[in-house]
Amino acid sequence: MKSKAPSIISADMVLQGSLNSEGEVQLDGSVEGDIRADSLTIGEDASVEGHVVAETVIVRGKVKGSIRARQVQLAATARIEGDIVHSALSMESGAFFDGHCRNSSDPVADAGQPAANRAAATSPAPAANASTSTSTASVSSSSSSAPSAPPKSGASSSNPSLDLPKAKSSS
Repeated sequence: MKSKAPSIISADMVLQGSLNSEGEVQLDGSVEGDIRADSLTIGEDASVEGHVVAETVIVRGKVKGSIRARQVQLAATARIEGDIVHSALSMESGAFFDGHCRNSSDPVADAGQPAANRAAATSPAPAANASTSTSTASVSSSSSSAPSAPPKSGASSSNPSLDLPKAKSSS
């Protein structure tokens, strides 16, 4: 019989490598690697540098990498730098999300694709294909005043909405 108690990675722990669990994981420490679990809660002071795949993900801390889950909840203290593939996404006021989000009927099963296909599916879209991202991020995002925009390529403006293409000069 499987344990119903969650696995806890405490605040003083730094894990380097992949983490796989068929149950619930409460992360309060730091993981430098990929996480696959049934349910994952990332605590307010926790951080992940890697890809996350789970049925449900609640983020209160930091994630630098992609998230694939049926249900994704971003708390007001969440800071996400990466893409999100989801069936359902909710975001509290104050959450920060920098990346693309895409709705998928089965985001967890899509994560089982070969690495080459997965990299193509999760890599940021080129500016010409920016219209492929869903409007979920811009509708529910309230952490920044700027609308959702494609990733900046070397631009240093503090306001992404001001990063407009420059007209060609005639000289």
